[in-house]
Amino acid sequence: MAEALAEPRPEMSPWAPRIDTIQINPDKIREIIGPGGKTIRRIVEETGAQIDVEDDGRVFISSANAASRQQALDMIRDLTDDIEIGRIYKGKVSRLMGFGAFVEIAPKKEGLVRIGHLAEHRVEKVEDVVAVGDEIMVKVIEIDDRGRVNLSRREAIRDLAKAQSETGEAGAASPA
Repeated sequence: MAEALAEPRPEMSPWAPRIDTIQINPDKIREIIGPGGKTIRRIVEETGAQIDVEDDGRVFISSANAASRQQALDMIRDLTDDIEIGRIYKGKVSRLMGFGAFVEIAPKKEGLVRIGHLAEHRVEKVEDVVAVGDEIMVKVIEIDDRGRVNLSRREAIRDLAKAQSETGEAGAASPA
């Protein structure tokens, strides 16, 4: 065998099936399964990955396609991860109010971007900056004692611009 292959290849073949394992809080298993298995079936249909969930919170994601495996992994993390202060999320504007916009940053998890945190400049009306259905980048700036999530689009834009300038990404797309 050493004559055919002297040492292991640095990377596996892109067509070799792989299995990723993540550990989630067992209390959040129902978030992955969904009512009647609806959520897990949707993830499998959209990604083509196979997903197995154990009672102890281990989740096995397998696929021969690395992109579909990563997409399934991201979808599961979106469902099960807790919201973190300081983290930037891509969210979808769900409602507009006179004082700000509500943005869904994960399934069934939304926060408020107050009008003063929508842009670098003064905003007269929320509708001038965002509309329902827009996907925008937001940063979690606070989770109050009642569990309400406060977001900032302005800080997310600043942080993303700073990260781009530090890595020297010229011509990168500007954040939404």
